[in-house]
Amino acid sequence: MKFKFIHNNLNVLDLEKSLKFYEEALGLVPVKEHTASDGSFKLVFLGDGITPHQLELTWLRDRTEPYDLGDNEFHLAFQVDDYDAAYETHKAMGCICYENPGMGIYFINDPDDYWLEIIPTR
Repeated sequence: MKFKFIHNNLNVLDLEKSLKFYEEALGLVPVKEHTASDGSFKLVFLGDGITPHQLELTWLRDRTEPYDLGDNEFHLAFQVDDYDAAYETHKAMGCICYENPGMGIYFINDPDDYWLEIIPTR
C-alpha cells in the first residue's frame, strides 16, 4: 500500500483576501475549486506550477469569528530560489512574523495568522 501527499487544508475567513495574499506572497494560483450547491462553503485549491502538491483554502459562509490556532505550533514550509528577493517582498508586505538568521529562515503569516516558513534553496 502506497500513500502520496495530495494537499494541505487551511480554513480562511476572507477567501478573496487570502487568495490575493497567497498569489502575491508565494505565487500560488487557483488550479481548481468547488462551491457547495447551497453556497455554504467554497474550496479553492492553489498550486505552485512546479509540484503536484496543492494548498486547499476552505471558506465557510457562516463562519464569522477567527479560527483558534492554539499555540500556532504548526506551519507549512516553502523553499525559494531567490531568498533575498522573497525577503524584501515579504518585508514590503509587512507579513514577516519571525526571523531566525542563525538558521537562515524566516516565517510570514497569512491573513488568518497561519505561519509559513521560507527556506532558501541550499
